[in-house]
Amino acid sequence: AYTLTSIRASVTTAPTGASLIADVDLNGTSIMTTNKLEIEVSEKSTKTATTQPTLTTTSLADDDELTVNVNQIGSTVAGAGLKVYLIGYPT
Repeated sequence: AYTLTSIRASVTTAPTGASLIADVDLNGTSIMTTNKLEIEVSEKSTKTATTQPTLTTTSLADDDELTVNVNQIGSTVAGAGLKVYLIGYPT
């Protein structure tokens, strides 16, 4: 079991033309129902994003399944090498 306090993402190749947008699902349902992970044009991290991701689910149980869905990759150059960081503590 784990409690999330924050979530971030980074890429090796920055997206250009449009932002990279990703979502994380817990057992098939988004843990960020409003603001998703967004890496803005020419950036490599969500740390400096204008709109930070909003966690709406923070409790993870033993054996829960997390999946990452990339909703947008950029339009001129696709962001590549996506890494998602789940920040929190065991419960």
